[in-house]
Formats: sequence, C-alpha cells, structure tokens
Amino acid sequence: MLNIGGLNQGIVIDHIKAGGAMKIYTYLNLENLDCSVAIIKNAKSNKMGKKDIIKIEGTLEELNLDILGVLDPSITINMIDQGTIIDKKNPNLPEKVTNVIKCKNPRCITSVEQDLPHTFKLTDRNKCVYRCVYCEQAFERR
Repeated sequence: MLNIGGLNQGIVIDHIKAGGAMKIYTYLNLENLDCSVAIIKNAKSNKMGKKDIIKIEGTLEELNLDILGVLDPSITINMIDQGTIIDKKNPNLPEKVTNVIKCKNPRCITSVEQDLPHTFKLTDRNKCVYRCVYCEQAFERR
C-alpha cells in the first residue's frame, strides 16, 4: 500500500478526475514553485472509483485556485494548517479566463493569429459552460 505523509501546512487538491493531475500541475505552474508537491494518480475513491490528488506543501497565496473550476468543477480544495483542514471549498467559476483553455475551432481567429490570447467567458454557470469570446465555440471538457 502506498503511503504519502500528511501535510503540516499547505493545500490538498482532491477529487480530481483520474488522469487530470498533470494538467492541473501544468496550469498552476507548480514546477516553478520552491515547495514539495506530491501527485497521487488513480487513488481508490468510494465516490469516484478512481481519482487523482495533489498535495502542495507551504503557504501559497500566489496560486489562483479558482482556475481549477474551469478544468474540473468537482475538485475539492483543502487548506491545511498545523496538520488540520481549516478550510474546504470547491473552486469558484471565474467569469472570464485567458490562456487557460484553448479554442478548438479551426476557423477561429486564434487559430490564425498566434499571439492572440485564448479568452473564454462563462455563459452558463449551472452547466459550467465557457465560450470563446471571438467565435462563441464552447469549451469541451474531456
């Protein structure tokens, strides 16, 4: 059985869809932080069957965790202090995101203009739908 030690202080990103941890690692630029990061892939979950978990050690005010709602709205974020969960929340869905997700429409201006930012706006909060501001293409979660 795999045993990953508990955190004294930091963040645990839980309930990530199995296989999604590396995408989140990249989006949060965790490789550029000077802290310990543990990625647990395909952990057993009663609720989900399998899930991924990311544990990040230290105080991390600079992380924009709301971006996680765009990638996977079912994620849970646990804030840990002195070995205890002091706050547990789901990420808020930002109204607008830039260069987090990419437009897949081959006719979109972002496919031609390489320097143009990929910007999406939230069009349906209940269904977590984001649409490209240029061509209205909906972002498809995999």
